[in-house]
Amino acid sequence: MDESKIPVIVGVGQINDRDERLNSVELMAAALRSADADAGCGWLNRVDALDVVAQLSFPEFADASAPLAQMLEIAPRHCAQTRYPMGDSPIALLNTAANRIASGEAEICAIAGGEALRTAAKRAAGGSRDAVRESAARATREGRARYGIVAPTDVYPFYENACRAAWGQTLAEAQAESAEIWAGLSRVAAGNPNAWLRTAYTPEQILDVSPKNRPIAFPYTKLMVANASVNQGAAFIVTSLAKAKAAGVAESQLIYVGRGAAAREPGDVLARDRIDRSPSLEASLRSALALNGLTSADLDHVELYSCFPVMPKLARRAIDWPLSKPMTVFGGLTFGGGPVGNYMSHAIASMTDALRTNGRHGLLFGNGGFATTSHSIVISRDPAIAAQGAHDPSVQSEADAKRGPAPTLLETYTGEGEIDNYTVFYDREGAAKSGVIVGRTPARERFLAYVSRDDAELIAFLTNGAREPVGALGHVTTDAEGVNHWRM
Repeated sequence: MDESKIPVIVGVGQINDRDERLNSVELMAAALRSADADAGCGWLNRVDALDVVAQLSFPEFADASAPLAQMLEIAPRHCAQTRYPMGDSPIALLNTAANRIASGEAEICAIAGGEALRTAAKRAAGGSRDAVRESAARATREGRARYGIVAPTDVYPFYENACRAAWGQTLAEAQAESAEIWAGLSRVAAGNPNAWLRTAYTPEQILDVSPKNRPIAFPYTKLMVANASVNQGAAFIVTSLAKAKAAGVAESQLIYVGRGAAAREPGDVLARDRIDRSPSLEASLRSALALNGLTSADLDHVELYSCFPVMPKLARRAIDWPLSKPMTVFGGLTFGGGPVGNYMSHAIASMTDALRTNGRHGLLFGNGGFATTSHSIVISRDPAIAAQGAHDPSVQSEADAKRGPAPTLLETYTGEGEIDNYTVFYDREGAAKSGVIVGRTPARERFLAYVSRDDAELIAFLTNGAREPVGALGHVTTDAEGVNHWRM
């Protein structure tokens, strides 16, 4: 076993800036200094590859990697930022760093990310700014925006409602599963000093609608969605086992990096064949376990990406992970904190800490976009996991083989239709402001249909749980502006 080709995590760091003074790059720098200290110091000035997760808070940093290197007074040979702030970016960068070590391309790799959304909001005119929605709106097609489909909070409910129907759950059963998972996340966050919100909630509190837990997009309340209003940074340092030993890093501090697996869905949600499963998620998770010779029964810890309840629901079913076992080591994107694309850097740091304390194997699953990109990886206390050499993590062919043809999307449609999935959007006072139905024609073509807030009977039908709306029939008409409208 060539120890110069065995990738190990030697240092991790996490930062919470509750004073709201730091910008995103300053958070990254603080997190990297913390990771350097965790590794025994002296690593940063020897880094030859620095990768940064793209951030949204401060758009003036078009590429944050160069100012970060300057702030740290280092000059790595490789210095780059991810193209987008995707939720799976930290896992992809960990996989890349491990490949660089295993191939001899680099000896010390540093990865960092940070979002100062609270600082940015405080500096913005009027004192508020939704950077996530602003960014999503710039990439949204006009036709989608007319129906209110812009940000992740608008899209993931489609998956939630479609999956509930596909799994044969009632609304009450599906909500109970969401609440149980989210209560478990909050319990982990309550015991984690690096989490942003450290209050443990009961399942009943997760579900209870109140001014502090208002509905966002059916069936999600505020306590069920990612909390991006944070100032958080996280970083980790990857090197070879040989370098770690030469620097005197204790064996108890070393976490070995195994193989990862990645796949993606079509970027346009409405260009996917189905919205009640994710072939890329399934291929990523199952392949990551198989590539490392593990089953879910071998895992001591997991981090199943938790931007919205449907994601850990899908992930746990893909690997047969029981509802009774923890699904996070950090605390989830609601309670641990949801710093846009950098959540999984916190999860990597927390998984490293967890494995240093107890257990042998940990699985990390990250999701990006609108359930678009999936990347999973195993890290471990077992050196054999990291001795397999560099590899291509793509399992796209496996995912594509499980995907059927996407239905034709009709921009306008008049005639009979069937509800395929749907959601209802709410205002800040908790009142329904509109809804949207993703429907199918008798020929199985796909269309969008608007639901007016004035149609109280339809909104009640979509949200009261008395009958499953998915599969219900109705009639669609198109108005003079080209907007489709649903009637029961």
